[in-house]
Amino acid sequence: MKKTFLTLLATAAMSATALAADIKPAIIYDLGGKFDKSFNEAAFNGAEKFKTETGIEYRDFEIANDAQREQALRRFAGDGNNPIVMAGFSWAATLEKIAAEYPNTQFAIIDMVVDKPNVRSVVFKEEEGSWLAGILAGMSSKSKTVSFVGGMDIPLIHKFACGYIGGAKSTGADVKVLEAYTGTTPDAWNDPVKGGEIAKSQFDQGSDVVYHAAGGTGVGVLQAAADAGKLGIGVDSNQNMLHPGKVLTSMLKRVDVAVYDAFKTANDGTFKPGINVLGLKEDGVGVALDDNNAPLISDEMKAAIEKAKADIIAGTVTVHDYMSDETCPY
Repeated sequence: MKKTFLTLLATAAMSATALAADIKPAIIYDLGGKFDKSFNEAAFNGAEKFKTETGIEYRDFEIANDAQREQALRRFAGDGNNPIVMAGFSWAATLEKIAAEYPNTQFAIIDMVVDKPNVRSVVFKEEEGSWLAGILAGMSSKSKTVSFVGGMDIPLIHKFACGYIGGAKSTGADVKVLEAYTGTTPDAWNDPVKGGEIAKSQFDQGSDVVYHAAGGTGVGVLQAAADAGKLGIGVDSNQNMLHPGKVLTSMLKRVDVAVYDAFKTANDGTFKPGINVLGLKEDGVGVALDDNNAPLISDEMKAAIEKAKADIIAGTVTVHDYMSDETCPY
């Protein structure tokens, strides 16, 4: 009996080792690079967390232009990487093609839905987290004018803007929100100079709090706010530490969790394709409160965002999703 038990233990250990050996995770970032202090870096952090916890290495790649998408994804799939995570909606067309060619490979895409039996699509309720950011902006603003700088002018980024506008205006009918975008091409994600210029023009129009959803471009927005003595709001990753005391908060979009979960479930053998929607209820979005912005956030502000969060989760407050009809009613 003892020998049989030891044999079973050995077999189980070998199976666990084989499972870990079988996984060859990979992640491909979107334009802007993995150290953009925002979206891509959040994805990188999720991969790093998985590596730290499991000791399993992963491959990654930073594309320099759209022409590299198919080549990079095909190379990773052809090399046997599994699972493969793509950070960003712009991967959808490429993934549609490659996923069909590699039916035994598990793929995950963030910010877009690709309806394939081997693809997990992770999307977020950015409008809910942005609503909370808007509340903090509206309550902090002395001029009662706040602003938004988006990266690429696309419906997804309007989701952020619309939620922010609604949250800000929920603090008072007299709150005004300025809105602008960096461009209409992927270059819009990586132009901090232009981001700073747009923010400065908004300050000239009276804004004293600016929220960005612009990837690497947002670094320039936050810098401009700090230089002008205004308040910035970061996005995706916690950007409070970039300018302590000058960043009101950051709208957290848990891209790191999406990447980590894709790797972990593939490693555990529990990876499931389909659509995952992450909002406040799922702790997929939120606002960052830490030592860097503690002096800026009053107890009244904390209570306001906690009430809004509870109301949204309970369904008593519904935040409009711009992508449902491409309108913003606020």
